[in-house]
Amino acid sequence: MLIIGTMFRPDVIKAALNKEEFLTWVDSLAVAAAALAMEKAGYTVSQIAEELGRTEATIRRHLRGETKAGKLVRETYEMLTRGELKLAVPIVSPEAETELKQLHEQVKKLEEELKQLRAENTEMREKLGRLREAVRQASGKLEEAEKAIREAREALSL
Repeated sequence: MLIIGTMFRPDVIKAALNKEEFLTWVDSLAVAAAALAMEKAGYTVSQIAEELGRTEATIRRHLRGETKAGKLVRETYEMLTRGELKLAVPIVSPEAETELKQLHEQVKKLEEELKQLRAENTEMREKLGRLREAVRQASGKLEEAEKAIREAREALSL
């Protein structure tokens, strides 16, 4: 909600349209929003930095509102908590809903297939382990047989 609320504020949209480095700017907003949300969830600065792949200094600057993105996100958070900013849930068209259902079914099928493949993989790993053990034992027996043959040849040549 923080990133969406921030991105669709009129002042932010206007500022975003004038930015040459729009994607970098949006990335900073996303990092600042995630950092604030994680801070509110009880994460430490070091945990947030590790999770978001940023330095602790960057996270601290965002959380203190020292960056433009951090300032905007904090303002949005305060607007949300005061009830000044309401976010509407978009209405999904029937066509999009049908497509979403189909995608959901495909995801379920793929998850089931993945589950089966993982089970097969586990079974194959177990079989491979048993085969390796059988090869190791056969190799040991072969070495014993070769040793016995050498000893028998030595005994016969005496």
